[in-house]
Amino acid sequence: MRNFEWLEPRTLEEALAALDARSMPLAGGVDLLGELKDHIAAPARVVNLKSLPGLRGVRAERDGLHLGALTSLAELEEHAEIQRHYRALAEAAGSVGTPQIRNQGTLGGNLCQRPRCWYYRSEFHQCLKKGGGICYALAGENKYHAILGGGPAFYAHPSDLAPALIALDARVRIARQEGRRTQYRSLALSEFFRTPAQRLVGGETLLQPHELLVEVMVPPAGESRYLKFRERPSHDWAMAACAAHLRIAGGRVHEARIVLGGVATVPWRSPAAEKAITGLPLEEALSEARLKQAAQAAVEGAQPLRQNWYKITLAQTLVRRAVLAAAGRPIPEV
Repeated sequence: MRNFEWLEPRTLEEALAALDARSMPLAGGVDLLGELKDHIAAPARVVNLKSLPGLRGVRAERDGLHLGALTSLAELEEHAEIQRHYRALAEAAGSVGTPQIRNQGTLGGNLCQRPRCWYYRSEFHQCLKKGGGICYALAGENKYHAILGGGPAFYAHPSDLAPALIALDARVRIARQEGRRTQYRSLALSEFFRTPAQRLVGGETLLQPHELLVEVMVPPAGESRYLKFRERPSHDWAMAACAAHLRIAGGRVHEARIVLGGVATVPWRSPAAEKAITGLPLEEALSEARLKQAAQAAVEGAQPLRQNWYKITLAQTLVRRAVLAAAGRPIPEV
């Protein structure tokens, strides 16, 4: 690990002023510490955000939830308001890692974590994502890689919270320092992420080196669920996941949002899958024919690699089950 300067800012303004292309922020540190140890990241300065005031906690207000970027995954998992009214978010947070990781990891860190591709994480492979000339996964070991939105790199987006929050129509608030003033902007979380075709080197979001994600805002929600399939039941990243959010009134599906995780280079929302069940009487929307149509639409355009064809069937199964679960129906065992 290369030596670096350690900075403990007392305010958000001090933190933003310290950030540049040679610096990296530290929240929970789960992802950054791994990159430092593996010689993937070598910042000249690490800016510790843990003690900054006002960036931690859950506020339930009339316009929905306000979540500080430093809020731990454990708090999101256990918060009573989130469990009652934003179930997909509680389930996504609870699916991450182990209890130790959930107590240390943060909302902002989970959304901004780097790819888990073993070629990217290897200090011995100068892959395309790190500025090299080849994506080794394309012809190499690609069991866990993307089937949607890939190229020129094919990593799968690792965040569990992102699909759930996009399904819940969340927005993010971003801060930057302009002279002596702190400027803020907000945008839909669905616009926050970048595919490798949009941004190959330097991050998977639109954040610039001098910016910080400081808050996530979630409007009042309908019924939602998050289902995840992982290779190891105890703790693992998603091989595929699905977040479903339904607004049901008068026995009809007025709105549906379906977002996949673990199968694309970004959280993958499927308007075509949503259209298949939106506007229909609930029983028709939950019919086998309609669920099959939605599931097939969700993976339309998939381009699996040599070892990950299974993700098509797996994602389709999760779509059907997540929609049923969001509607309060039993999930089939097989």
